[in-house]
Amino acid sequence: MKLNIIITLMALVMLSACSESVENVTKVDMAPSIYPDYIGVTIPAGIAPLNFNVDGADKVDVVARGEKSGEIHTQGEWADFDIDEWHALTEQNIGKSIIFTVCVKKGDVWKKYNDFRMYVSKHRLDDFGLTYRRIQPGYEVGGDIGIYQRDIHSFSEYAILTETAVPGRCMNCHTPNRTDANCFTAQIRGEGGGTLIQRDGRQTWLDTKTDSTKAAGSYASWHPSGNYCAYATNSVHQSFFVGTGQRIEVYHLFSDIIILDTRTNELLLSPSLQGPDLEIFPAFSADGKTLYYSTSKPCAVPREYEKVKCSLCAIPFDANSGSYGTEVDTLLNGPADDRSYTLARPSYDGKWLMYTVSSRSNFPVCQPDADLWLMNMKDRSVRRMDEVNSKDVESYHNWSSNSRWFVFSSKREDGMYTQLFLSSVDDNGKATKPFLLPQRNPRKFYHEMMDAYNVPDFTKTKVDFDAKEAYRQVFRNERVKVKIKQ
Repeated sequence: MKLNIIITLMALVMLSACSESVENVTKVDMAPSIYPDYIGVTIPAGIAPLNFNVDGADKVDVVARGEKSGEIHTQGEWADFDIDEWHALTEQNIGKSIIFTVCVKKGDVWKKYNDFRMYVSKHRLDDFGLTYRRIQPGYEVGGDIGIYQRDIHSFSEYAILTETAVPGRCMNCHTPNRTDANCFTAQIRGEGGGTLIQRDGRQTWLDTKTDSTKAAGSYASWHPSGNYCAYATNSVHQSFFVGTGQRIEVYHLFSDIIILDTRTNELLLSPSLQGPDLEIFPAFSADGKTLYYSTSKPCAVPREYEKVKCSLCAIPFDANSGSYGTEVDTLLNGPADDRSYTLARPSYDGKWLMYTVSSRSNFPVCQPDADLWLMNMKDRSVRRMDEVNSKDVESYHNWSSNSRWFVFSSKREDGMYTQLFLSSVDDNGKATKPFLLPQRNPRKFYHEMMDAYNVPDFTKTKVDFDAKEAYRQVFRNERVKVKIKQ
């Protein structure tokens, strides 16, 4: 016991010795220029520290004081807060704010900037973290890609499945059943491909391509019961621009929607979701009684890429009988509005439907004008979410388990790499200023990482996945063959 006290005291002395007194300070009447821009953001208690860099600083001294109580201090090359102290400070100030006093040393001169605040939401975000695919935006098949998970309460990242574990294979994203880490699906594209269903640690690899379906499944959405999973079956292609500001157009030559009965490995088909039109991005409603999706008329792509306009539709689904309704409801008409509506994501509490709007395309992540919109499911009123949108791409959004927080990807930083931002919604659907996913040293991390974040989602707990078993299953090339339900 005495030894532990001595060690602690020695550590405090060493820490104190490393800190420099902030003296003869010059006051600057402006906010500090920090990266990322965390000024005025709303955060959940217990999130990883929102560390930041200050432009042009040799040394940074930051005091964070809770509006209710608590104070923490850091000094160094950037604002690097102790995780436990940060967690305690945010917990102490739920529903209030944290005030930051920033002093910056350049050469021999200290400058003190105006204080700024971060607000601690009364709504918790206790999910373990996020899953996502990291991929280099090199427009190639395969390569050094992987599916990862991140503990959002710390800076720890863990690989779920990477290209090094299954060499030469291109994997699609991990899709949990409403943030349930014990029930998820993923896909391997191309040669030796297959669809993974994992429940409680048991992997089942399926071949979902049949004579009645044109391709294997992707862009998945789980029914809340876990008995069904909807997929789009499509073919993805790329074309490149020359001499214009846009780099690439991604499009689908065909796309249909199927539903897999995960108990019987049977596919449920509907005439409304098969045929010449392109149906894509399925998403079950909160109660599982409706399947949302986007649909567009076939065009001679890539030549007619500007004519691709998706409508947002809904079709009833009966989980008891495993059958579709016959009436399709068009919620938003793309051609009539000269827009494209994609990536419908219903909140799990049934209140909201978030979706992406762009001028064209059924692949919004490549559309610079893609924005997030929100529909109130009570009266179907819609609005553009100006409080979170930027001048570049916003897309690939998903809800936390309590439907109070959402994550989305954005290219606002440089127009090339998608990064992850988090925000919350109040009872009226108004979103808070989004904040970039925290990193220990954010400028070093984001400016040196050459990967883009792809299709993020929340999980309540850490995903447990046996990558060695996945390797054996993938290269054994034995798949459970699905059949069409008659």
